[in-house]
Amino acid sequence: MKDNKRKEKNKDKTEDVTKATVTPPPNFIRDIIEKDRKEGKNEGRVHTRFPPEPNGYLHIGHAKSICLNFGLAEEYGGLCNLRFDDTNPSREDVEYVDSIMEDVRWLGFDWKDRLFYASDYFEQLYEYALQLIKKGKAYACDLSADEVREYRGTLTEPGKNSPYRERSIEENVDLFERMRKGEFPDGSRTLRAKIDMASPNLNMRDPVMYRILRASHHRTGDKWCIYATYDWAHGQSDSIEGITHSICTLEFEDHRPLYDWFIEQLGIFHSQQIEFARLNLSYTIMSKRKLLELVEEGHVGGWGDPRMPTISGLRRRGYTSESIRDFCERIGVAKRESTVDIVLLEHCLREDLNERAQRMMVVLRPLRLVIDNYPEDQEEELDAVNNPEDPSMGTRKIPFSRVLYIEKEDFREDPPKKWFRLAPGQEVRLKHAYYVTCTDVIKDERTGEVVELHCTYDPESRGGWTKDERRVRGTLHWVSSSHSFPVEVRLYDYLFTAENPGETEEGSDFKSSLNPNSLDILSACQAEPSLKEAEPGTRYQFLRQGYFCVDTADSVPDALVFNRTATLRDTWAKIEKALKMSEK
Repeated sequence: MKDNKRKEKNKDKTEDVTKATVTPPPNFIRDIIEKDRKEGKNEGRVHTRFPPEPNGYLHIGHAKSICLNFGLAEEYGGLCNLRFDDTNPSREDVEYVDSIMEDVRWLGFDWKDRLFYASDYFEQLYEYALQLIKKGKAYACDLSADEVREYRGTLTEPGKNSPYRERSIEENVDLFERMRKGEFPDGSRTLRAKIDMASPNLNMRDPVMYRILRASHHRTGDKWCIYATYDWAHGQSDSIEGITHSICTLEFEDHRPLYDWFIEQLGIFHSQQIEFARLNLSYTIMSKRKLLELVEEGHVGGWGDPRMPTISGLRRRGYTSESIRDFCERIGVAKRESTVDIVLLEHCLREDLNERAQRMMVVLRPLRLVIDNYPEDQEEELDAVNNPEDPSMGTRKIPFSRVLYIEKEDFREDPPKKWFRLAPGQEVRLKHAYYVTCTDVIKDERTGEVVELHCTYDPESRGGWTKDERRVRGTLHWVSSSHSFPVEVRLYDYLFTAENPGETEEGSDFKSSLNPNSLDILSACQAEPSLKEAEPGTRYQFLRQGYFCVDTADSVPDALVFNRTATLRDTWAKIEKALKMSEK
């Protein structure tokens, strides 16, 4: 019942969210760039970068950053780099690198010859660190990780200096060089910047620049046993690449003074860091750490599970790159954190698929229907429009015969008021075919379940219309039993039941709101024969059911699997909800 309430709430939001996107979305970063160009800053250059850490798959939040960085560079005739900030080999993998490049390309962007890695700059970063040591701005520290945290202080109390803070420049140079040579155990020493342990900004309290870590790197192998921290490598990498506008999310706003300090101490090119609010999406988790937890604990079938908010998961589910780019443009760029309703993402998808998806008929839960006055040995082919939104997609032939399958939910033996589908004595239109009237109901003697319907048809109503133009309110989809073939259909719902799954009650975690009904597998569906040649990744609209995509992982020619990409707006939703509630 809670799921139904949640779905109704989201359906009601769709129209409001759509109206809200009519006005141009805000983008204060575009305003900054235009001001910079007008003032001649950086000779008018616009050079951005997308800098993911290769420690997981990208998600829809990263798509916003990709579209922003590549989009702004394209808009102003600039450049955008793809750079992997690969400074933590214990969590990184070539698999993540490959998946990230695939996702960026799929979204429609090209870094051309500008593929870089922070590991490209390991030697330069090491030399920069030596410069700071020789200026008396960095030192080798023997405190353990726990001791560093203890000495750091709190938001209300200043930290205290490390007992190793006043080592001589010569000793610090020697120790740092020996750290690189591998003379000390993992975790026994760090290199720290010497700034201010009393700073109100905790990031400025002598942050760690290097740690000793014997881990094989996916690009440099075992060449290094010391690795730069993200905070040390990030700003200098931007500087080395000549990035003019270093666009990042709001959690790095408090890190900006540190990045500025490093740049100023080194006297190198100063990229301008601009922070924006990251994407928060309802019913969705946007933490790579938490998504990895779902994968490792088997709550989903991997990073590419169609229920995941990863770009690979959305792609497998049937999302289009165009719909995601449209969504990212509509939500705009702001300075304040907020949560975007997922119905807007679904709206962008439906708008796109409505224009391009071929219509097909697939019966998800088949109920046998026999037309008694249709000749047993007769078959015919009927014309069906492939997409009424795009006449250029043409038509196709669909077979019709005496025995059909319709949806079980399209029949009620004792229908409620305003029931326009099939019922005893009631007439409906079969899409692209004929009018039929239910005359008899066959039930299983043991269970009482309806297993077969008998109908008569009006031969003068071919194509779904009659000469007398009598009004029939209900139109059903169907397939011919002798021509259809079985397919598996996977109905996906939100992975979480809570609108904000990250906000949990005390004593629980985000997994407490996992949706136990996020996947419903239907293995006895019947599809029209036109779908037999469907290729993996192809998207369709199943009439009256929603948008579906041929699964790219599990489909084979003789055993097709379709993933539901998105539902259609169902005008019967409120009635169905009331019926289900009354049944309970």
